[in-house]
Order: sequence, then structure tokens, then C-alpha cells
Amino acid sequence: MDEFDTDLWLVCRVQAQLCALPLERVVETLRPLPIEPVAGGPAFVLGLAVIRGAPLPVVDTARLLGAQHERAERFVVVEVDGRRIALAVGSVLGVRTVPRGSLHALPPLLLDADTEVIAAVGRLDAELLLVLRSARLLPDAMALAAEQLS
Repeated sequence: MDEFDTDLWLVCRVQAQLCALPLERVVETLRPLPIEPVAGGPAFVLGLAVIRGAPLPVVDTARLLGAQHERAERFVVVEVDGRRIALAVGSVLGVRTVPRGSLHALPPLLLDADTEVIAAVGRLDAELLLVLRSARLLPDAMALAAEQLS
């Protein structure tokens, strides 16, 4: 599924940024659970949390976007290709309609930005909206390692 095949998005706040995830990828939102650190993982992976009986990698979305760590107020569990991860976010603002025509590719000056994480940019009300590329939020090697722990 292409990231833009929907008009319905789960909108979250990560520090000062608004971020959107395709609603089809969202499994659930929940309060943060205890996280067990895992040595050797990327800096943006906080560790593993047991969610619904399965260990899931927890990604610090603020660090993933190049910001400082922030205390998560919510987890957003997303599923891509049968794999689940939990995104630690500041808050969940809810489901919003964002018309496809209002989303744009990153500007040319930002072509070196991490397009593995940001799929597009747009505007929601008067704020910049970052559309997260849910299929690339966790490198394949880390996802496979997490699956082996379960």
C-alpha cells in the first residue's frame, strides 16, 4: 500500500512537530509501558516493551526525527508487513482527514534529509505536518532481531 492511498491519518505531536501516520497502519494507541533496554540497537530504539503478550521494539519518534529524547505520553503501535513496533510520542491528537492534494514531497533543498523517515510534508490548520513513512520506521535488521526475541 502506498502511504498516500488514504485521507485518514492518526495525528500525533512529537515535541513541537505534528506527525501523521496512515490510519490503516495503526493497530492501537496506549499509555506507555515499561521498556527494557537492548544493548547495541540504534539510538532511536529505546528497547522492548511487552504489549499484548509480545515484545515490541519501542522507537523514540523524537530521536528518529533528529530531536532530543522526550518523555512519551503515548505509544502508537503500527503494523507493516506483519511486523509491529511501538512509537513513543508526546501525545495523540486523533484521527484527521488530510486530503492527498495537500501533501507534498520534501523541498529540493531537503533532498538529503532522511526520506526514509519522512514521506511527505503538508499543512494541518496552520501547522507544518510531517507524514511519517511507516514502512521504514524500523530497519529490517532490528525488526528481525525483535521477532527472534518473541
